[in-house]
Amino acid sequence: MASAEPPFEVWAVDQSNTNGLTYGGTLYIYNGPTLTGAHGVNQVAAEVIDIGGETAALCLAQTGANPVRPHMLFFNAAHTHAVLSFVASGHVVIFDAATRAPVACLRTSPGADGAQQAHAAVPAPDDSYILVANQNGKLLERITTDYAAGTFAWDHAATLNLATCIAPSGDPCQFPHIRSDNAPICPIIDASGAHGFITLRGGGLFVVDPAATPIQIVGEYDEATVHGNGCGGVEAQGSMFIDSGGGTAANLDQFDVYRFPLDGYAPTNPANTPPPQVVFADASPDRDAHGTLLTKHARTLWVLDRIQGVAEVFDVQTNAHLSTVDLKGPYSSDPAPDLMAMSPSGNRIFVTFRGPTPLSGDPHASVGSTPGVGVIHVTQAGKSGKLKAITPITNKDGAGVERADPHAIQVRRL
Repeated sequence: MASAEPPFEVWAVDQSNTNGLTYGGTLYIYNGPTLTGAHGVNQVAAEVIDIGGETAALCLAQTGANPVRPHMLFFNAAHTHAVLSFVASGHVVIFDAATRAPVACLRTSPGADGAQQAHAAVPAPDDSYILVANQNGKLLERITTDYAAGTFAWDHAATLNLATCIAPSGDPCQFPHIRSDNAPICPIIDASGAHGFITLRGGGLFVVDPAATPIQIVGEYDEATVHGNGCGGVEAQGSMFIDSGGGTAANLDQFDVYRFPLDGYAPTNPANTPPPQVVFADASPDRDAHGTLLTKHARTLWVLDRIQGVAEVFDVQTNAHLSTVDLKGPYSSDPAPDLMAMSPSGNRIFVTFRGPTPLSGDPHASVGSTPGVGVIHVTQAGKSGKLKAITPITNKDGAGVERADPHAIQVRRL
């Protein structure tokens, strides 16, 4: 008889403003089994936290500004704390996961043209720091963390300015036809903590030593080798799988998956070394790779397409394309799936579905008709699946316009 699934929670974030305010947002925390057993389009009970309340008050007190547009969420290695980044205002908030209380609020530095954004803030595998992608500021920043002591502080000496730095090859970090737009999108740190893979809005990629002071570039890739807008990466079988997608005016349509090695990086290497494998590439109209997920036992890789409303599934061992899981159907004609998280047992994938008035991503990529959390039943040992349920998330303004725009989602082990 199979053992019971370990207890868990699903945390999902609606990045639309708290109703009546120009900041805030909403955090939904679901008891995992209630989502696992959901069927059809039905509301599932959740603990609902208004980010425009206690969290905003803390940010205003500690940074002098309110937090706007909560975008990406990660748990530290011990799952004792959650790290939430705000893409419009540049805030990073650390929560005590058990009490739900915000315990620290920090704001990124002004970067290019004075911009302050925190597109993603990713905890280190050893819980010693958080790596922050200051998107339009074009800075890679680092927060020193001690979760047990409750101390969190910017390590300004670590900052890497991606707009003005010089790459190890001697080329400018940002330069037309090499790396045209170095807005960092998603920092992805390998399990050892040795390397951070930094995707860039305009294409190209940097591999960095994220613990060095300052953060050091140890691998550089140009935009012809790695396309832009990557926001998904998972480690498996001694490799890091990275996607690139559409969703910006300069790169509307793209669906790529790359496979990078986990070693062989050095500042003395030529550019584009070691070369990544191209697992999949499709630049046809209306394609947009986004969230990635590794299924149980690292057998298969799922990559979402927000425009097509599908997940493409790949064999981790061979790179073969195994299937296309269509999430459109009786529950949603336009789900616009964004990010994913998996239940501990591996038999369910939870995915955020975007709303009709998205706040991030080019509208042609991000517009959805059913904002909420989708529940996918995983089949064939991760090779396929079927959308089983949607629990709606709603945030209508005074005029009755649906503003809900779910984005971040993670599973917390209890």
